[in-house]
Order: sequence, then structure tokens, then C-alpha cells
Amino acid sequence: MNPAAEADTLPPITGAPAGTDASLSNADIAPVPPAERTWNAFSFYALWVGMAINIPTYMIAASLVEGGMSWGQAMWTVLLGNLIVLVPMALSGHAGTRYGIPFPVFARAAFGISGAHIPSFLRAIVACGWFGIQTWIGGAAIYTMVLIFWPAAAELPALMPAWIGVGWLQFACFMLFWLMNMALIWKGIHSIRVLEVLAAPFLVICGLALLAWAWTRADGFGPMLQAESRFNSTAEFAQLFFPSLTAMVGFWATLTLNISDFTRYARNQRAQVVGQLAGLPTTMTLFAFIGVAVTSATVVIFGEAIWDPVVLVRRFDSPILVLFAMLAVVIATISTNAAANVVGPANNFSNMWPSKIDFRRGGYITGVIGIVMTPWKLVADPSGYIFTWLIGYSALLGPVIGIILVDYYLIRRTELDLRDLYRREGRYAGFNRAALLALAAGVAPNVPGFLANVGLLGSDGWWVGLYNYAWFLGLAVAGLTYFWLMRNQRVTRIA
Repeated sequence: MNPAAEADTLPPITGAPAGTDASLSNADIAPVPPAERTWNAFSFYALWVGMAINIPTYMIAASLVEGGMSWGQAMWTVLLGNLIVLVPMALSGHAGTRYGIPFPVFARAAFGISGAHIPSFLRAIVACGWFGIQTWIGGAAIYTMVLIFWPAAAELPALMPAWIGVGWLQFACFMLFWLMNMALIWKGIHSIRVLEVLAAPFLVICGLALLAWAWTRADGFGPMLQAESRFNSTAEFAQLFFPSLTAMVGFWATLTLNISDFTRYARNQRAQVVGQLAGLPTTMTLFAFIGVAVTSATVVIFGEAIWDPVVLVRRFDSPILVLFAMLAVVIATISTNAAANVVGPANNFSNMWPSKIDFRRGGYITGVIGIVMTPWKLVADPSGYIFTWLIGYSALLGPVIGIILVDYYLIRRTELDLRDLYRREGRYAGFNRAALLALAAGVAPNVPGFLANVGLLGSDGWWVGLYNYAWFLGLAVAGLTYFWLMRNQRVTRIA
């Protein structure tokens, strides 16, 4: 069947609608024509397998088990967090499928043509951080390959300024992986889809093979899967559970915003919803379990818990096996980076200056900022990774998705004027003060907790504890504030 015939009330357009402002569109952020909306449910399933199978997912349950949860409690926390985040993901994806528009254009409806730069910039900066983290992990895999053939490289002098915090060879491997990502950006977004489809089955097989290896070598999975929860009461468990659940939601809070960058290529709503349901929660939970189970087995095999799979495979006896494992890490990391951390910020930067910045240039900007953010420092401290990085940016992105969903479903009833989304003089012109005020209201309750977490404010006071619920609280406060302001017409747009 023709994809256009399957689509759900798709507007009959090709490129930017006639009569729109050329400065607000280019080939990368214009609506996708119906004939080009060809992604089916398996496309989205493969997309999520490619994005979810990565080193941070493998290690994500580590802090939960170390913090006192049993492996079962850790898995339920991961699963619940991903089921929760799937809801706004599918809701946000609806606009992409119906109108063929990317996130920056979708955000224009709620924030205004000019105001949309604010959520676009927030999303882009977070993605740049993630891009750097994943690129550092991929570079570490390449560094491991180098050590197989040149063990003495581990003893080379750093030859880098101390403030950088990394040796020159490690940095060179990081830059090599960075260049691989830049090459994929140069090929364009459709090459990313091909990569995800090809990588998905390979990555699943690699994960299951690692699980089988651990089971065989340890005669079972080891003591961690036998250990009980170390909490003595429900209250003690809740102190770890709720911030951890927020972190699990925060892990993919970025994609709740810009999932329309992908769903704009969907054949219909069923394809994007079913594909995401099949791919996101299942893959995240399975790969997190593999991480906990394999790490549990390393206690039996090596006498210590090895949470980092890149460090683990260095213990393998066979150099060929190490090379194969590192190849899997490289493929897993680049497939995640390309889809999750390049497409969104590339489109966001393009939206800021459509006539000068296309997808490729936006991707290159992402890559440069990813280096400047020194990602090896972001992941150096596991507790900082969760409580500062994951929860911190969820406090910014939760309010944004709350505003956008309330605007799309409750204020506009899913009806958007496609032409005006690309016009400076239309109904979405300027800034929407209601959205800006609601964003500030949603972020405000989480500021004390963030400042306390980074050591700039004392940890006393009930308001500090609100930070544990940052994404949920920000979404609710911003969404409700925005609904009240828009329905009561307390504010108007400003040019």
C-alpha cells in the first residue's frame, strides 16, 4: 500500500507549504512529504534496539544494586521507568507522524516561532553532552583494541595538560571514534536508519552471547542474583527508588522531546506506537539485566565485580574474542550516538538558522561541543552521573514536554496550522509568554535540590528533596501552569 494512503490524515504537502517564510525552513526541517513516510513498526523497533543497547544501559542497574537493591528490584525500576517515559514518547511522536514535522518546528506551536529556540537549545546542549559520553566510550573500545596489539601503549606518558585529565593515546582513540561519527553525519539521516536496521540483530546476539558466556564460566550467575535487598523498611527503599526512577525516566527524557524527528517518517500512528512499545522497555530491561547478571558472574570468575564491559573483555584469554567484543561495543555505541545524540541537536541547531545550518552542519556543531564538554569527566563519578547529570537535565526537559503535550492535546486538540508554523507573521509568531512563564515555574522547584547536589547549597530543608522527583514535578507544574495561563488568557504572545 502507498504510505501516503496509510497515514493518519496527513496534510497533502511537499516541502515547506507555499507562502511561508524561507528563513524558517530548509530541506532538513521542512515537513516530510507523505510519499517519503515509509518507516514501519520494525523500523522503530530496530531504532530502539540500536539506541538502547549501549554501555550506559549495561551499567545503569549497577548503582541500584550497589545502593542496596536486589537484582529484581533493580530490573523492575528500569522497566517501570521506561514504561513511564514511553507514554510521553508516543504522545509527542503523534505530531511528527501526522504533520511530518521535526521537534523544533513542533515546539513553535507552544513556545512561538522565536520562543522555540529555548527548548531547542536545551535539548541540543543535553544531546551534546550525551554525544561526548558515548564517543568517549567508543574511543575506549578502540583504545582496548590498540592495547591488544601494543600492550606497552598503556605505559606511554600522558603528554597532555593535567587539567584535561586524559592521556594522549586515549584522546587520539576518542578522536578517531569522533571522526567515525562525523562520517556518518556527512552521509545523512537515512544512512542512520540503515545502520540501526543492520545493527539491531547483531547487537541482540552479542548481548545474549555475553550472557551465555557468563552463565557457563560461573556455573550460574553468581552471588549478586542471590543477594536480598539490603533495605530494612519501605521508607529506606523509597529513598533510593524514587530518585532512581526519575533517573531512569531522565535517561530517555531527551527523546520524549524530539521523537518526532523520527516519527515524521512513520507510515502511520500504529507503526510508531507499536514499534516503540516493542523496542524501548523490552530492550532496556533485557540489556540492564545482562549487565547485572554478567557482573554478578564476574565475582565468581575473577573474584571481583567488573561493571564496565570494556574493562571486562580485557580479561578474556583470546585476543580474537576481545577484538570481536570491542567491535560489538563500537557498533553499539555508534548506533546509539547517531540516532539518539545527533539527529535531535542537528535539527535543533538547524532551526536556529535554517538558511545557514543544515543537518550536516548541525551535526558538526554537536560534535565540537561534545568534545568541549570533556565527557570523560561527566562519567568519572557514578553517583554524579545519576544525581547530577541524569536528574539534572530531566529537571529542564520535564517542564518542556509538559508544556508541549498540554498545548498539543488540551489547548489545540492536535490541530496545528502547518503553514503558520513556517511563517513569522502567523498565529505562532514571536514568543508565547505563557510557555516561558510555565517553563520557569516548572524548573524553579528543582533548583534548590540541584544546587545542594553540586555542593552550592546546604542539604537541609524539605524543598531539597523535591529534586528526587525532578522530571515528574517539572512536567506537572509546568503543564498545569501553562494550561491555566492559556485558558484564562492571562498572557499574550509578544513579537
